[in-house]
Amino acid sequence: MKHALPILLALSTIALLAGCDDPPFETLCDDLNACACPAPPCTASAPQVSTAEVVVPSAAMPAGVVSQAAHNNLDIALHDGRLFFVFRTAPSHFASPETRLYVVSTTDHVEWRFEGVFHEGRDLREPRFLSLDGTLFLFYARLGESSIDFEPGGAVLVTYTGPGDWSEPLDAFPAGFIPWRIERRGAEAWLIGYTGGEDIYSSDESALAVAWFKSTDGVNWLPAVNTDDGGVVLRGGISETGLAFTSDGGVVAVGRNEAGDEVTGEIRFGSRICRAEAGALGDWTCNDDPRKYDSPLVFRHGETIYLVGRRNVTEDGRFDLGGEGSLVGRRLRYLADYWVQPKRCALWTVDRETLTVSHVLDLPSAGDTCFASVVQLDAHQYLLYDYTSPLDDPDRVWMDGQNGETSIHRMTLVLP
Repeated sequence: MKHALPILLALSTIALLAGCDDPPFETLCDDLNACACPAPPCTASAPQVSTAEVVVPSAAMPAGVVSQAAHNNLDIALHDGRLFFVFRTAPSHFASPETRLYVVSTTDHVEWRFEGVFHEGRDLREPRFLSLDGTLFLFYARLGESSIDFEPGGAVLVTYTGPGDWSEPLDAFPAGFIPWRIERRGAEAWLIGYTGGEDIYSSDESALAVAWFKSTDGVNWLPAVNTDDGGVVLRGGISETGLAFTSDGGVVAVGRNEAGDEVTGEIRFGSRICRAEAGALGDWTCNDDPRKYDSPLVFRHGETIYLVGRRNVTEDGRFDLGGEGSLVGRRLRYLADYWVQPKRCALWTVDRETLTVSHVLDLPSAGDTCFASVVQLDAHQYLLYDYTSPLDDPDRVWMDGQNGETSIHRMTLVLP
């Protein structure tokens, strides 16, 4: 299967994505027309976010892009001097055979190039870019056709092979594995994802497992840590998991525990906040949080670990509401309550020592929202893409948002 991908001339790869400490950001802000400050360097005493600007749907998109009502799962990455942007569009948030994944790119957020479309007559989600050693990879998960079932069909990768071409899809992971986030460190890529999603809502004994892999070529992936079961670092109810390396080589991770599990005789839902030290990356220490930070994006700025994840707009924000009952019974009750509450996409900090999460600010968001991606622009600014229901209806409940129109916006985070 071939996909059209026009390519412009390349310039040097951004050093941040190679794990360097002093990236050359002199022109990136101006080139992408994305700085919140008048001119770099930019400083702030507290985190700030710019106004949100719609990226899709937009008349600025190239002719090959045909928007449907929903725009959500997305990723951005810098490669060969261009910002690449992939997004899902479908009739709604729910699985559909009409789903398309579009790839476009730009150098200035004004002129966009059509880079390809992926359509397989089934749902496609969780797109992830990796720019490694001069090559651009795209990973995405295949799901089913039913709007009410979660049907993992495996994850594939495609490789940009030259002007106008992507490679044939390659099954690079075990069956049912869904890649979630990729962390670049020097010449290596570290990818975390999960298996067992087919039973996430139906079983009292969750088969979910979070596994961590690494690669030096983007195609061949080996367990990132020496564990007894092939790189698995978490078992139980955890699925979507984001992580970031600390400055001393350890990691901090946030995993979504929507399925629920039993820990030391207690049934728990929400999120699991974890860390591992540099000398023992396979040995994770964790703390449970009753809030659920859907679609977790974790990144480090200086010594601070930030999280972008969904916020439940209730008095305490909890997903785990407590009470009695079986694991499945509680799950259904908690989900029913969660569906009818408003949502925001929020910025949080994660305390490495206490493994606790603190709210910092809400991003421009409402209804169905929060599947974010960031690229660093300069020493203090990050370009952030996210999707949301219309911002003029901030109290729209999540379920209504999932059945309605959504758009993808860009904004700039300024961090002290």
